[in-house]
Amino acid sequence: QVQLQESGPGLVNASQTLSLTCTVSGGTFTNYGMGWFRQAPGKDREFVARISSSGVATSYAGSVKGRFTISRDNAKNTVYLQMNSLKPEDTAVYYCAARPGIEWLHWGQGTQVTVSS
Repeated sequence: QVQLQESGPGLVNASQTLSLTCTVSGGTFTNYGMGWFRQAPGKDREFVARISSSGVATSYAGSVKGRFTISRDNAKNTVYLQMNSLKPEDTAVYYCAARPGIEWLHWGQGTQVTVSS
């Protein structure tokens, strides 16, 4: 059974930096595209960033592009989300997800990120 475990939680001030990690177990990590999503209070879960199984291709939501960086270490079964210049509106529960194809099949339990102004 594939399991995803996010690091955290994290509490930072606005403009600071925070890095999230997600470690995958129970599956072949290199078979999965990986992604980060987030859900703020009272809002739907939204896409943040994704990275291909090889790590070559990445994609970001417009709200985080230029501030967040997704990466992966296939030797460690781990995906990272480096978050720079954080804003209070980045406050949310952040989820790691994995997909062998198009659909996001596996999810972590989520980790709280709080950015104070």
